[in-house]
Amino acid sequence: MPGPNDHDPFDLGFDADDDFAASPGDPWREAPTPARGAEAADPFADFPLARQGADEDPFLDLQSTPSSLPEPARPAASLAPEMLAGGDGTLGDVSVPRISIHVFCARPDTAELIEQAAADRRMARAATTVLPGGLQAAVEQYQNQPTPSLVIVESLDSAPELLALLDRLAEVCDPGTKVMTIGSANDIALYRELMRRGVSEYLVPPLSPLQVIRSITSLYADPAAPFVGRQIAVVGARGGVGASTIAHNLAWCLAEKMQAGTVLADFDLPFGTAGLNFNQDPLQGIADALGQPDRLDPVLMDRMMARVTDRLSLFAAPATLEEDFDIHPDAFEEVAQKIRAAAPFVVLDLPHAWSSWQRKMLIASDDMVIVASPDLASLRNAKNMIDLVRQARPNDAPPRLVLNQVGVPGRPEIPVKDFGEALGIAPSIVLPFEPKAFGQAANHGQMLGEVAPKSKAAEGIDQLARLVARREPPPAQKSSLLGGLFRKK
Repeated sequence: MPGPNDHDPFDLGFDADDDFAASPGDPWREAPTPARGAEAADPFADFPLARQGADEDPFLDLQSTPSSLPEPARPAASLAPEMLAGGDGTLGDVSVPRISIHVFCARPDTAELIEQAAADRRMARAATTVLPGGLQAAVEQYQNQPTPSLVIVESLDSAPELLALLDRLAEVCDPGTKVMTIGSANDIALYRELMRRGVSEYLVPPLSPLQVIRSITSLYADPAAPFVGRQIAVVGARGGVGASTIAHNLAWCLAEKMQAGTVLADFDLPFGTAGLNFNQDPLQGIADALGQPDRLDPVLMDRMMARVTDRLSLFAAPATLEEDFDIHPDAFEEVAQKIRAAAPFVVLDLPHAWSSWQRKMLIASDDMVIVASPDLASLRNAKNMIDLVRQARPNDAPPRLVLNQVGVPGRPEIPVKDFGEALGIAPSIVLPFEPKAFGQAANHGQMLGEVAPKSKAAEGIDQLARLVARREPPPAQKSSLLGGLFRKK
């Protein structure tokens, strides 16, 4: 927002002190429709107020106008929590950039809501400060202080008072500051006037933390930036439970069964098996990317990845003990973020270890799959992981649990029902012990869907892919009758 000597985006020739006096023309029709992301059409064109004639002045009685904004979207009880947390589920969530945010709340409930949003993983890079007093306090705060990147103000005042205070706020705001307003009037006329005056967003309670977060990210979204793929982290509750095998088969199913572009990144640098399981021996891989994260652009990334199929690419681990792989933790986060721009789905094969970068990787992922076997060590470790993730990701769906190697002959096992009840999470899939199918796939460098597509394990991983993708696979294309006759000849 400009300073007092610059052009004021709030000053469009309309004085808030005139109590919305009538004018001969409709100021909304004379002003261009404010830009709203990538939408070119007027989102309010179908509402009665937007179709008023030129002689009607919507400012005559703003507080009593019967028109209103659409009710804020509320979570439907019939939808699964993971669908609500992940939007349409096709792409990953965008994080808020490294900005400073000041929030002036007029109600304790709003302050609590903002605190919950600030603790979310998507807000980790932003510095958020919550202050009391609402819009009036914001005007007084910045009389002699610089303004941050984003100012969020809550106001319970009437429309004329709200606009008058925003005019005063515009006089003390620095250029480039964005303003988001939380108000109580669910009214199109007020909304349009706020947009005309340069307010970036107007929200009406009831709100959820995710609504606030996504409103903030939309303000800083770059239309020219690549999309953000959905990141799925796969980790084992203990060593030897088959987490890497599940990760590799899941990535293959997303690419071949769901027909979606997928990247598999093997982060087990000394002992990774992705190259073996896909019968690939690339010259470069994930270790080279981690060694030069600042140089990793789409061209270099394409050279480092091995092409397994038309839709599946592999960032293989070096699987060597000649190096110590002393890599800075920030490099893992930077490389993972750049890989997300390469495909709609990114599957991370994480080693059974614990470090700061792995903790961040788990928390930052859109989906997390914990692979466990029905034994006490897996139960304990899985519970520790789930408790950690639930605390760090309060607005996300819980991790998905895969119970693998169930039914080993002669081995005492914890019943599946008891295992799930102890964790508070029902297993998404339960895979039986099928050493022949898994062994045959591993020895031939293929996936279960290729060597044993009718096995229960392959069907279970197909189901996991549908759960992660949150959609059904596209229908198989049927060959025409004429094409079949020509092939027979």
